[in-house]
Amino acid sequence: MAKQYYRIEDNIVLSCNNNQHPQVKIGQEYTISTFNIGFGAYNHDFSFFMDSGEFLDGKKVTGKWSTAKDEQTVLTNTNGAISEIAKLNADFMFFQEVDENGDRSHHVNQLEAITSSFNGFANVYAENFHTAKLLYPFNDPHGKTNAGIVTLSNKQVSKAVRRSFPVDESFPNKFFDLDRCFSITYLPVQDSNKYLCLVNVHASAYDEGGVIRKQQMKMLNDVLSIERQAGNYLVIGGDFNHDIANSHGAFKTQMKKPDWVFEMTDSNLAHGFSFATAKNAPTCRSTDIAYTKGVNYTVVVDGFIVSDNVESISVQNVDLDFKYSDHNPVVLKFRLK
Repeated sequence: MAKQYYRIEDNIVLSCNNNQHPQVKIGQEYTISTFNIGFGAYNHDFSFFMDSGEFLDGKKVTGKWSTAKDEQTVLTNTNGAISEIAKLNADFMFFQEVDENGDRSHHVNQLEAITSSFNGFANVYAENFHTAKLLYPFNDPHGKTNAGIVTLSNKQVSKAVRRSFPVDESFPNKFFDLDRCFSITYLPVQDSNKYLCLVNVHASAYDEGGVIRKQQMKMLNDVLSIERQAGNYLVIGGDFNHDIANSHGAFKTQMKKPDWVFEMTDSNLAHGFSFATAKNAPTCRSTDIAYTKGVNYTVVVDGFIVSDNVESISVQNVDLDFKYSDHNPVVLKFRLK
């Protein structure tokens, strides 16, 4: 297994396909969404083998599976996720856990499904999970996977860059946390020499004590500060794998707070940045058991960060009751000041 382990280099220029012509304008309202689609595996019956938890009565549980049940499950969840995002009529879209070719998703090309469904959008793909044949876990081997994060824009893109996050080197996290990254997509602002930077993030989840996530946030903050000092506008979104909305206790559950849930607030962000989040509904469910509303632990880990030259007009978590993923989408309306 160790022979398959290598990391993608940092600071890689990404391709932008199907670029669009209109440019972003100051003062105009835009909509952006983010959705971790969970490689199409997470219907209500799915639980994930790396997730463990404990009921309030002390009963401990661990998830079962590493791969989706079958191809039809992946197709149903992928198409359902795309359909729900299409209803939002967003100008920009972030997706995480998008499989291009994977045993775990029965080789459904989710990247192609997304980009072909939004053919009026520029698309940028950053690989963040690639592995040869992983024979672990033994009851349901994860197999071979190529997956990543996707950014869509109906406005012109100048360039895009992939940045590699620090990752956990312990077993088995080393292999399942292989290439965590974030992407920065630069959109030229009309009548300006500045850019709107769309930053798509998927931070680590299985990180005891939150040590790796702290390192990842430091790196992200350093990059955000540089871009802000250059006068650029920034909207950062995705799956932060932290409680970013002070949502512990906000939602009914029969389970204890999982060990991986750490809170993150504006005080953890670089100067000039703040969270744009909501807690009208949770955005992530525990996957140590199959989903039952009011039983699983749920929390807000998905949302946005904006720089101080971006106005957050409204934020809403889209309550799909985890029908197509272990996450719910989030939508932000914003404008450049």
